[in-house]
Amino acid sequence: MLQANEFMQKNRYILTLSCPDIAGIVAAVSGFLRDNGGFILESAQFGDPYSGRFFMRTYFSAAKPAQDLERKFATIAGHFKMDWRLYDTAVKPRVLLMVSKQGHCFNDILHRYSTGNLQIEIPAVVSNHKDLAKMAEWYEIPFHYLPLENLPPPLRGRAGVGGHGHTEELENASTPPPNPLPQGEGGSKKLQEKAILALTEDLKIDLIVLARYMQILSSGVAEAWRGRAINIHHSFLPSFKGAKPYHQAYERGVKIIGATAHYITSDLDEGPIIDQEITRVDHTHTPEDLRALGQDIENQVLARAVKLHIEHRVLLNGNKTVIFR
Repeated sequence: MLQANEFMQKNRYILTLSCPDIAGIVAAVSGFLRDNGGFILESAQFGDPYSGRFFMRTYFSAAKPAQDLERKFATIAGHFKMDWRLYDTAVKPRVLLMVSKQGHCFNDILHRYSTGNLQIEIPAVVSNHKDLAKMAEWYEIPFHYLPLENLPPPLRGRAGVGGHGHTEELENASTPPPNPLPQGEGGSKKLQEKAILALTEDLKIDLIVLARYMQILSSGVAEAWRGRAINIHHSFLPSFKGAKPYHQAYERGVKIIGATAHYITSDLDEGPIIDQEITRVDHTHTPEDLRALGQDIENQVLARAVKLHIEHRVLLNGNKTVIFR
């Protein structure tokens, strides 16, 4: 009989799935793994009584190659109407980082990547500004400068439908953000997004991380990247959207501030939430103090969200997420 340590030396995979919640799913999956020489190392499941969906993540070892397992499992998946993926843990996810001018989240992700805390590959960085090019160069990662030169300044970064983040101009402004930029305006923006989409295809990107990328993304891009593009929002959603969030928090005299990491959708900052964090503050904290505390939280929350995603612990459940920790 094979011992557990012999199973540990085989290929390791993660199977994720969701499907209508009916009897027999766990038995079918575990039986399949047994019949194909699999050894379960970790498994978690959840049945949502409200959506009627079942979710499962199983980490296992097996001698067979991924293609054989996928081909054989397809019959079971079809029977239960599963949305499913099989991941080889030896293959590191390829991540595209998108940034603007603020470097705290960017630097934090790069540091965790360089020290091995995040088991990923970063084949490229995209930015609409040149400010962080030297930081990318220091980590020896190609930096792609894709500006929006043809857009007049008042139109840049308008928050609204199809948007994510807020430009530095908006965040530092004293007036509320302008109306949404109508779809179809801004020819250079379409060209820029076309270039970014081509880059993600050419580099076989698995995950896009908006590490304080301060430009809106069109609804078409948001849909193309559904479930694989993470944004960090500078507040504990759904609170203090728009310009100068920490000043808004200061004016309201809040006692907690926080940050939210979520998948992007065509609705501004309303995508499925992956992770959130808060810290307590009081009347002695200035807007600058709140900003510094907030940026530290943003770093932590974004890094946690990326780690959860690359370990395939996040499953979409409508506009919510199931997180297997």
